[in-house]
Amino acid sequence: MSLAAIFIKLAQAQGVPSLLIAAGRLVIASVILTPITLRRHSEDIRGLNRREIMLALLAGLFLALHFAAWILSFEYTTVLVSVVLVTTSPLWIAIAEVTLLRAHFGRLLIIGLLIGMAGSIIVAIPPDGSLNLGNEPLIGSGLALIGGMTVAAYLLIGRSLRATLPLLPYIWLVYTVAALILLSLVILAGIPLGGYSTEGYLWLLALGLIPQLIGHSSFNYALRYFSATYTSIAIELEPVLSAVIAYFVFNEIPNGLQVLGSVVILAGVTMASLDQARSSA
Repeated sequence: MSLAAIFIKLAQAQGVPSLLIAAGRLVIASVILTPITLRRHSEDIRGLNRREIMLALLAGLFLALHFAAWILSFEYTTVLVSVVLVTTSPLWIAIAEVTLLRAHFGRLLIIGLLIGMAGSIIVAIPPDGSLNLGNEPLIGSGLALIGGMTVAAYLLIGRSLRATLPLLPYIWLVYTVAALILLSLVILAGIPLGGYSTEGYLWLLALGLIPQLIGHSSFNYALRYFSATYTSIAIELEPVLSAVIAYFVFNEIPNGLQVLGSVVILAGVTMASLDQARSSA
């Protein structure tokens, strides 16, 4: 998943619109999954009840909104604002799991959640102390916040469905629904599907194959065994690893605050992991 930011940046450099990038990653993953899923899990799909179908459709909708809002937010505001707001997702999930699902979390997980979110904020702070909010900060902030809330809802629904539904039919349903929604938005927005460079399409292909099909699906697999709150905390490792990859790909050298924030995130994820290990022992 940490390769997503790299591939998105490379695709945008080739002039591929943000909404098309969001749609492309899901379309590619869905097309690849379709023959495999229909061949191996046709009985599971036919056996879905109405509740499971409705939840899968809702999860797909939230996933589509997450990718559309989060990627579009970078066109209106800065990385600082977008990262801080989208990484509030573990907080929304924890609140929902406690209030709606009556979940009980250990002290270490709660502390790890707060430490991880603090680390994300530190990573996003500009080293020179300036605070550039972008050309349309209200729009960008709203989109980033929507991105954080919708991925929280997506993971919560996934946690519920993955308790009974195998991985392949679940991700196929969700990815396909999200792909169709985003593709419809691309068409309605009048964004052309063709005319981009070969390199741009190759980065879209890489985005669909690696961060989406392998990375994102791995977290959906984990939802069967861990709470959505813990899974979302683990996802906060993504910007840390993205920074490491960006160093080699773009020669982007992290500043002191980014290194400090990465260490704080690692500490938060470690504490949450220790809590999960202790509770399952």
